[in-house]
Amino acid sequence: MELATLYNPHGVEERWQRIWEAERLYHADPEQPGETFVIAVPPPNVTGALHMGHALNGSIQDALIRMHRMQGYNTLWQPGFDHAGIATQAVVERELRNEGTSRLDIGRDAFVERVWAWLREYGGVIMSQFRTLGCSLDYERERFTMDDGYVRAVMRFFVHLYARGWLFRDNRIVNWCSDCRTSISDLEVEHIDVDDALTYARYPLMNGEGSVTVATVRPATILADVAIAVHPDDERYTQLIGKDVKVPVVNRTVQVIADERVDPAFGTGALKITPGHDPIDFEIGRDHGLEELTVIGLDGRMTGDVPEEYAGKTEDEAAELVVQWLKDHDQLEKRESYRHAVGHCERSGTRIQPLVSLQWWCDMKPMAQAAIDAIESGRVTFHPPAQNRVALDWLKNIRPWNVSRQLWWGHQLPIWYCPDGHVTCADTEPGACAECGSADLTRDEDVLDTWFSSALWPFATLGWPEDTPELRRYYPGDVNSTAREIIFLWEARMVMAGLELLGDIPFHDVIIHSTILAPDGRRMSKSLGTGIDPRELIGKHGADATRYGLLKMSSTQDVRFAEQQIEEGRRLANKLWNASRLLLLGGGERAASEPSSVEERWILARIDATRAGVEADLAAFDFSHAVERLYHLIFDDFCDWYLEAIKPRLDDAQTRATAFAALERVLKLLHPVMPHVTEEIWSHLPQRESRLIVAPWPEAADESAGGEIERAQTAARIYRRSGVRIALEGDAQRIFEAVVRPTGDGEGDLAAELGRVRNEIERSERMLANEKFVANAAPEVVDAERQKLEQYRAELDALGS
Repeated sequence: MELATLYNPHGVEERWQRIWEAERLYHADPEQPGETFVIAVPPPNVTGALHMGHALNGSIQDALIRMHRMQGYNTLWQPGFDHAGIATQAVVERELRNEGTSRLDIGRDAFVERVWAWLREYGGVIMSQFRTLGCSLDYERERFTMDDGYVRAVMRFFVHLYARGWLFRDNRIVNWCSDCRTSISDLEVEHIDVDDALTYARYPLMNGEGSVTVATVRPATILADVAIAVHPDDERYTQLIGKDVKVPVVNRTVQVIADERVDPAFGTGALKITPGHDPIDFEIGRDHGLEELTVIGLDGRMTGDVPEEYAGKTEDEAAELVVQWLKDHDQLEKRESYRHAVGHCERSGTRIQPLVSLQWWCDMKPMAQAAIDAIESGRVTFHPPAQNRVALDWLKNIRPWNVSRQLWWGHQLPIWYCPDGHVTCADTEPGACAECGSADLTRDEDVLDTWFSSALWPFATLGWPEDTPELRRYYPGDVNSTAREIIFLWEARMVMAGLELLGDIPFHDVIIHSTILAPDGRRMSKSLGTGIDPRELIGKHGADATRYGLLKMSSTQDVRFAEQQIEEGRRLANKLWNASRLLLLGGGERAASEPSSVEERWILARIDATRAGVEADLAAFDFSHAVERLYHLIFDDFCDWYLEAIKPRLDDAQTRATAFAALERVLKLLHPVMPHVTEEIWSHLPQRESRLIVAPWPEAADESAGGEIERAQTAARIYRRSGVRIALEGDAQRIFEAVVRPTGDGEGDLAAELGRVRNEIERSERMLANEKFVANAAPEVVDAERQKLEQYRAELDALGS
């Protein structure tokens, strides 16, 4: 069956995805030989759909996996889902509200079963979308962080940390989302600039000698004030330190204290201290032994010890009452506009309420130190290198981690309490209290923060805590690839947990891939209308073209989306298809490297040089330059020069055999980036011994290329630009005529062309002589300019002759 006249990616791509999976070509077998290459992809949320970051990350990882598979590695690309506690619970709770009921109405067990039912119907769609992209994940090994085995691993981890003495229960300040009704981590808080009013309130001195004015954006929390703090070096207030003042509205007597954490430049330099509703105030309060009053409840409304007219009000409603009280009592100095960043829950968009709550916490510093040592010693390396510092800064400043969440969907804490309040921690339900022997035990209702499941992913997916063949064979892994915001959510935690539980790092390289912005430079967002759905791109251009384009864009950490790069990928697929069809139409019984002409030796040398370059690029995780090399090899060298040069001899069997050998190597090099079109062409080639996906990667070749092609190419550039013909002879003349097919007498303006080339040489030499340009410009820009200069000098030599 010959290749179709036109390449249509859609039927081809779906068919090969089915074939590869049906033939188990993605499957990792621990019994098979070979050095391992392992990527345990940070799992997407089970509720998620493919977005641009997923598509780029999938393309990056698949390129690495496919190349290593062809190089003979025993590869494992581990797929799976995260249970996404808050997001999943929110979806199901919304369904229940639409039905006129709630989780509280139906109870915990029924709610959890409802979540499972929803997941069976709607969850996990992103895995089929990864298939559409062509990702060669080992789908047979798909894991879920709520699998029975995974739950056992999470419980074991918690018990291990408890035994180490790193888990403790304490009333501490948390980020509370009154919509999700749970605490969330600092990493789940999105800081958004908002316009507020800065209220300046007078706090009268109890000795009657004036007042202290305090500026606040949260007047409602005045009701929970327990002190006024000033900087010890602020001369405006040194005489007031130790004096008592009266809190407005509630008439509470509090003291003026000194603390270096006060910013003298904010407001009046005097800070109201509300430990129950502000993280910094909480730390100051703990250090000074202050009371921790709370006046805002879990529902975001005023509660606790407040005047009757405030009870049940929202914070905004209470703030209006406080401001009115200040006006009525001549204690409102002024109000002014104030723009600042305020924490919001990234899931619900609700403004965060800092609240003091009794929660379980983990002291992270011991595990963090081991991870710091691994990064500083180079055992774990982030790419680009600047991200090493980002990871280290976070690890070195890590605080106790709030590990409990007030949800019903997730890993329930393995903590039991007896009536006397004793704590028993066990990974299976204990029969009695470990301290007093009481059989009357109640399990903690909270669930664990998802960092517990994320930390275990590289080895819990392999069967830990059991000693499985997979765990022995595939741990530690090799590479992890993710976005910047996941450094803390997953990467650092996986390193900490791997070192603590298995004594080894889970991977040695972490790729922090590009963030693809909207074409106008804004972040991609559905709400902003700037989002671009990669599934639409696949539908329009095909998966191969989409993969190519995304990799081509990934040159720096922040890049603007450019659909023309994906269109370039589509053109490349079409160009390769048409070139392959040309060869196949001539018939082909065998593929053999038997070069007998200049152009044959040249193309084999160019292919090998590209192989070496692509291997170096991918080893450095430089995917943009890798695909650029492949584009020039295929579009320029293979199609526009080599095939055009051999066209007059395509009826020769030896010429066709060498052409098929060259095409085989080209297809192998391109396969990790564009797997479907290359496999489809491969399936039509003569003497195939396997699918392309598992065909051997091209070995290094000892091919030398003469200068005839370069001379012909130099002459072609000059002729196409100016009409000037360069004197050539022999193979250079033959190749020039075959490829360029010149018309006319070639008498362009030689003097004008000489002048243009000399000007370009002078310009390029000036740029390269500029030390600032060479030192500050991107290395690839400097290299490109050097290549241009070399090209211009070759053109000048040719014109001079």
